Amino acid sequence: MSKKIFIYANDSETSKRTEKKLKQKLDNSGFVLLSSYSDDADLLVCIGGDGTFLHTIHEFHFPTMPIIGINTGHLGFFQEIMPAMLDDFIFNYTQGKYSIQQLSTVKIKVNAGGTIYEHVGLNEVLIKANSTYSIHLNISIGGSFIERFSGDGLLIATPAGSTAYNYSLGGSIVDPRLSILQVTPIAPMNTTAYRSFTSSIMLPSDLSLGIVPDMDDSKHKICVVYDGFSIEYEDIKEIEVSFSDIQVNLMRFENYDFWTKVKSKFL
Repeated sequence: MSKKIFIYANDSETSKRTEKKLKQKLDNSGFVLLSSYSDDADLLVCIGGDGTFLHTIHEFHFPTMPIIGINTGHLGFFQEIMPAMLDDFIFNYTQGKYSIQQLSTVKIKVNAGGTIYEHVGLNEVLIKANSTYSIHLNISIGGSFIERFSGDGLLIATPAGSTAYNYSLGGSIVDPRLSILQVTPIAPMNTTAYRSFTSSIMLPSDLSLGIVPDMDDSKHKICVVYDGFSIEYEDIKEIEVSFSDIQVNLMRFENYDFWTKVKSKFL
């Protein structure tokens, strides 16, 4: 039976040109090209940059089928292949010369005014004030109080997201094969009046991060951002951040190596 493939591309000229060329090649190779997204697709092809990849998984509610990325953007950490490698991609896929890299996601539960809201991110979750003032957050790990954080906010990153905003904040690059969440402070205050961690904290997969805004902060809007999607909440009672059961199945080919990609993108 011919495998069913759905292709999602952003609106850039390069992406659309790549999409047209790929469709012709896949059609000539006997694959079934779906005109609209379906959960029973065998493969989802995402054409664009890392932003397009994140948009795609949220647009289709974290699909369970394998996803392959074609990079027509800039950094391309999630995107496995370049437009000039379409023939190689089709050959390797046909021959089964690939593996599936399972990427963990982060879940955030927000108790705002007694109503629970849940969001999932592949890269990260960001918690910050919605204006220029600092935020004060009471932080617990695994139910044990740790500190009263004061600063611009907190970023909680998955290993996959460790190379994104987390890295620019001075956080560590984490191998995606490790099951940890990284909590990185954003402009933390560390004075005689305010004492906050100034470096990242690593949490194992079985521990959750609890966040309770100070009484004064709970009266203001707090911004929760996950993978670039931003929502403002009022009257936040508590926030819980933990690993999600949802995983993203990213297709990788035989020559893929995480640290080689890190070297090529950052060094």
